[in-house]
Amino acid sequence: MAPIKLAIVGVGKIVRDQHLPSIAKNADFELVATASRHGTVDGTPAYETIAAMLAAHPEIDAVSLCMPPQFRYEAALEALTAGKHVFLEKPPGATISEVEDLKRLAGSKGLSLFASWHSRYAPAVEMAKSYLAASAMKSMTVTWKEDVRHWHPGQAWIWEPGGLGVFDPGINALSIVTHILPKPVFLTEAELEFPENRAAPIAASLTFSNSDKLPVKAVFDWRQTGKQSWDIEAETAAGKMRLADGGARLFIDDALAFEAPEEEYPNLYRRFAEIIGAGISDADIAPLTHVADAFMLGRRKIVETFQD
Repeated sequence: MAPIKLAIVGVGKIVRDQHLPSIAKNADFELVATASRHGTVDGTPAYETIAAMLAAHPEIDAVSLCMPPQFRYEAALEALTAGKHVFLEKPPGATISEVEDLKRLAGSKGLSLFASWHSRYAPAVEMAKSYLAASAMKSMTVTWKEDVRHWHPGQAWIWEPGGLGVFDPGINALSIVTHILPKPVFLTEAELEFPENRAAPIAASLTFSNSDKLPVKAVFDWRQTGKQSWDIEAETAAGKMRLADGGARLFIDDALAFEAPEEEYPNLYRRFAEIIGAGISDADIAPLTHVADAFMLGRRKIVETFQD
């Protein structure tokens, strides 16, 4: 079977660190073009706009959209209208309604739309899901703290409306939580800390529950220095589970139960090829819905200015 002819729009750090190596190792894809205002890929035809790229390469089958979420809808609309399957970097868009519109359009055209929650593909996530499904839960605590200066240096878009602020990493935690919990949760309370010079939060404290009144607490903070914290802990009738290091390792009652090499983005591209072959979409927006709920329900607290 011929490889899927793929294009990338928005050539930045995440593309160089994750997308390009994953595509290179996947025989299902052939990178044929890029479109970006600033970045190019050696040996690959490059264009400044998606329109110019699509016009020059009608053979393109699928497009990976890796620009900031505030600009993703228009590019996805253009790609889907041109008959291309679409891979959306996380978060899939700046609003719920625009992603729903893309889902509608993809469905009407028989195209595959992929909302790529990479943290769901961390090695220990599926084992954590199985563990929680087998035992009554008592509580869950999520701690997601990292240093924004290290992970997003000089990226002004993340502080603008639609850039999500601390929810840019926090939505990774929410993508895991919504995948591994046996029942869906809903937000009951939130506090969002906004630097007085920024339009997006730098920290958030969230409280969730579900129909069984399960208590779920989450703390996100972008001011962490030193060791970064990406942990999900659950108390169950069978014992204590900790999904550590963003889903890389699983502990049961403090004993290491599972770990494996990180393969998040290679797994994303395997899944993208799978849904294209099956003629379906995979565009869950539950994590984005929780972020929208936090902005709608959360109390806002103004904190000291943040300088990058």
